[in-house]
Amino acid sequence: MKKIIIHTVPVLISLLWLIFVNHTLNPVSLKGTYFLRFYLILLSGFYVSVLLLKLFIEHISRSTFYFTMAILILGIIKLIRGMYLGKPVGYLLIILTVEIIMMVYIRIHQLKN
Repeated sequence: MKKIIIHTVPVLISLLWLIFVNHTLNPVSLKGTYFLRFYLILLSGFYVSVLLLKLFIEHISRSTFYFTMAILILGIIKLIRGMYLGKPVGYLLIILTVEIIMMVYIRIHQLKN
């Protein structure tokens, strides 16, 4: 339960940023730079929570993997939407690549424990 609460905090922070700064609840409807800011806030907060779990000497659980997959799916949806509308998606593609690398690293580290 503690792991879910730790992972929920960055999601709530990014949603509060979305509500108070952009006045929306739909991150996919954001323009490019605003979505990238939202996505980076979400990712950085999430990976800080993963580091906190490591600091508390907790094992990385399936909930971490599910949160990572949800964030990745959101990025892929925005990537597909941007490609469909003919918008530049280079930065998002780089961020998604780094996220996939981090996901594989976390998964490999989880299997070693």
